[in-house]
Formats: sequence, C-alpha cells, structure tokens
Amino acid sequence: MRVLIPRGGTWGDEVAELVTDAGLEPLILPLVQIEPAEDQQRLQQILGQLAEGRFDWLVVTSQSTVRVLPRVPSSVQVAAVGSVTAASLRERGVPVAFIPARQSAAGLVDEWPIREGRVLWPHALDARPTIASGLRQHGMQVTEVVAYRTVPVFESGEQLVEAVTTQTDAIPIIGAPVHPARVDAQQQQAAQGPEAAERDTGEQAAREQQDRDHVSEQGAHDAVLTAVEPAETPIDAVLVTSGSVAKQVARLGLAAETRIIAIGEQTAEDCRKHGLQVAGIAQRPNAQALVAALVAATA
Repeated sequence: MRVLIPRGGTWGDEVAELVTDAGLEPLILPLVQIEPAEDQQRLQQILGQLAEGRFDWLVVTSQSTVRVLPRVPSSVQVAAVGSVTAASLRERGVPVAFIPARQSAAGLVDEWPIREGRVLWPHALDARPTIASGLRQHGMQVTEVVAYRTVPVFESGEQLVEAVTTQTDAIPIIGAPVHPARVDAQQQQAAQGPEAAERDTGEQAAREQQDRDHVSEQGAHDAVLTAVEPAETPIDAVLVTSGSVAKQVARLGLAAETRIIAIGEQTAEDCRKHGLQVAGIAQRPNAQALVAALVAATA
C-alpha cells in the first residue's frame, strides 16, 4: 500500500519511517509551501509590540508561526494549540503556559483559562476565525496579524495530477550503504585491468541487486520515495495535515477507495468540505497518532 505524505522536511522523514515500520510504502510529495506574509510592515509592527510586552497572551497555532516570532518577554504568557507547536516553542526557549487537552482551535477556545486581557494571535492568511471569535466571546481583546501564507506547490490541478501519475527523476534512496566487499572488488578491477572488469560485470550486477535489496529493508531513514513513480503504483492512502493540504488532495481526483487520514477533527471537517471521505482521524495531532490512525483504517 502506497501512502502519500504531503509534507517534507524532518516531519515528513519521521512520518515516512513510521509508515515503513508499519509495513507500508511512503511517498513524500509536498503539496503546499510556506511563503512570507505579504504585509511585512504590519507584521513587523505587531511583532515589535509583542517584543515590548504589550500583550498579556500570545496564541500560537502552528510551527510556521514559531519561525517568525521575535524574543518573547517573560511577561507574556504563551498558549500553544498542541504538543507539537509547544515543542517548537520550547526549542526556541519560549515557555508554554497553556496547552488544551483537546488539541485543536476549538479545544483551545473551550478550555481558555481567563476572561480578560490582551491576546496576540499571529496566523496563516487562510486561518479560520475560530480562535479570534471564540476568545472575543470570552472577553479577551484579540489582535490578529497574518504571519505567513500557505500556497500550493502546483499551480494547476493538471500539474498536480501529472506529478502524481507520471514518472519523474526521483531519487528513491537516501544514504544508501556501500558494502566493503563491493569497494574491494572495484579496487581489484582497477588493478587487474579492463579484462578483469569485464569478467566481473555479472558479479557486480548481482552485488548491486543485493545492495538494493538491502536498502529496501532499511526502513524510511534509508529508503524514502521523495517524488512520484509510474501510475501503475497508485496512491492508496493520504495523510492530510491541514485544510490547505485537503484542498490540494481534492484536486487529485483520487479513487473513492483511497483512505484519507486526517490529523485532527478540524482537518477532517476540511476534508469533508472538499468532498473527501475520511477513513480515520488521529487521536492527537502528531506523527505517531496520525500513522496509528492509518494503520487502524487499513486493518
């Protein structure tokens, strides 16, 4: 079973390894990319106010937001929508005061601990208004600013479909091991001349096939598909990590039996809005729970 992983980087590599450990075949093909906010002047103005301590709370709902934050003063309490975002904040040296038990925008609003104060919420251009409207109903003074934009990697649906259904110049092996015996044989061929090299061609081909077989057993760390392969190996499942990814997956026109696995309830709702039938929802918004939902849906 081939599983489309729509994000790359270290997160994509981690998920690919988990997918491989589950006995499935990962295919990393990023469908969206992060671009800077268009209004940088306003963003820097608001972030400057944050650095001056002019907010009581900072609400962070994605790792992409973490990357644009300035130094956060100790007077500002920080709320993270989930454990993954909280971990990114802590890596930047930002303490996290509040994480909702139900790790979603709706969960953050429902469990919000106070009823007054100034809140800054930097978010994506296409973010839903759940947090801003919910916190305002709790009596908070909410300032919003666009911190980044999520844009499709493929400009047209045709380009996206072509990327998934045609063979590309993929590099399917990362960090393929080189066997000492193979190195020794190559050195011997160089010393013995062209006749010996020709005589060993068949043996070398056999060794190369053994190397490929060995790599295929190494898991996602050593063998991860990073682009698409021919159409006769279809996509059987997709891991959907956001509403913007759901929109791009819908453009693929996948078969009805393709299993759609959402990283949370909000993302599942976005999938359904775009006509995708959800087969599983992660219990928590992290890689392990996402793959666990995939395994459960394929059992």
